[in-house]
Amino acid sequence: MARALEPLVVGRVIGDVINVYTPTVEMCVSYHSKQVFNGHELYPSSLVNKPRVEVLGGDMRSFFTLVMTDPDVPGPSDPYLREHLHWLVTNIPGTTDATFGKEIVNYENPRPSIGIHRFAFILFKQKSRQTITPPSSRDHFSTRSFATENDLGLPVAAVFFNAQRETAARRR
Repeated sequence: MARALEPLVVGRVIGDVINVYTPTVEMCVSYHSKQVFNGHELYPSSLVNKPRVEVLGGDMRSFFTLVMTDPDVPGPSDPYLREHLHWLVTNIPGTTDATFGKEIVNYENPRPSIGIHRFAFILFKQKSRQTITPPSSRDHFSTRSFATENDLGLPVAAVFFNAQRETAARRR
């Protein structure tokens, strides 16, 4: 298994959200100037505005779909709403960022209330520029089913971070 996938396996993103895949492009996700790394913890107060998501690979003729999801809703010990969709952007041209794509589901900032949640960014390469039908609900979203229904195949890149509810003391 590629070293790049190990944190996704340990963090159970591969398994709970997606299947094993071969990374073929790089994706850089950052909130303000803070880059997202697999398994690192970010504070919800710093996640209010949508992140910058850059596709580092492909070319301007390639298009990508970005999914941001939380597989731990309402809580990690009983995620009966798995998954909760936080953001969906399609038709992102290669070598650009998500602002050049079409936002299908608006960004919803992470606000976990119980336990430590994983928030995963999953990138798929589209076969061409295409129309994606938005899901009927943010809850009970399935990244795997979504990819199958829209003929996206396996992911080409993924990264995740952890977040938990902030106490007043942690926000200082």
